[in-house]
Amino acid sequence: MNHSVEKVLWVRQWNESLFSFAITRPASFRFLSGQFVMLGLMVDGKPLLRAYSMASPYYAEELEFLSIIVQDGPLTSRLQHIKEGDDIVLAAKSVGSLVLDALLPGKNLHMIGTGTGLAPWLALARDPDVYDRFDRVTVQHTVRNKNDLAYFEMLSSKLADDPLVAEEAATKFHYDWAATREPAGPDHDSRRITDRIRDGSYKLDPETDRVMLCGSMAMIKETASILEGLGFTEGAMSGPGTFVLERAFVG
Repeated sequence: MNHSVEKVLWVRQWNESLFSFAITRPASFRFLSGQFVMLGLMVDGKPLLRAYSMASPYYAEELEFLSIIVQDGPLTSRLQHIKEGDDIVLAAKSVGSLVLDALLPGKNLHMIGTGTGLAPWLALARDPDVYDRFDRVTVQHTVRNKNDLAYFEMLSSKLADDPLVAEEAATKFHYDWAATREPAGPDHDSRRITDRIRDGSYKLDPETDRVMLCGSMAMIKETASILEGLGFTEGAMSGPGTFVLERAFVG
């Protein structure tokens, strides 16, 4: 696999098991907001790589990522210790189906994720093309505890500090979060997104709504099944549909 060695620019720890980091971007590296790339570290003289969605939009000068820490994980047990200036191995090519062109035109875009499945939504939510195509843009993020909500301030502010999308996001962007281990409140739910879609409290209509899914395999498979039961059709770059998921993460 062709790859380059990049430098860590910054690291931010969200909690004991969740962190973000950014690395330098090669001049030749191209991607669409929502795609992923293989990255990692050199271990025993060989690259140890895993798939990570870009959390930065396609035009960003640096590449941003969101990672969970698995203490016995071959990569993340090491990656958790990176600091500014360290080396990161980056594959040369981006891939992935969580892109706008895999969706048919619609009115509302719902980006539904669990855990670090938030990452591609961070890229898409900061992409002006999203607001050109949709009247309402929702990032729906389900976690166990509220302190698992990375980027909470940025999202709850409707991207107010973003120079490219803040104006449109002020009226079009909606942040829907749920913490399943905490009591529900006036601004959030405590139920799993699959339960909310199934009972109709999170309303989705294939005539007007377009859905993207990223997160745990169980959530993606269950939600996809529910969506198909509602009349949604899975899309891909070769044939757009009314919902899309990342097959590379599901198998």
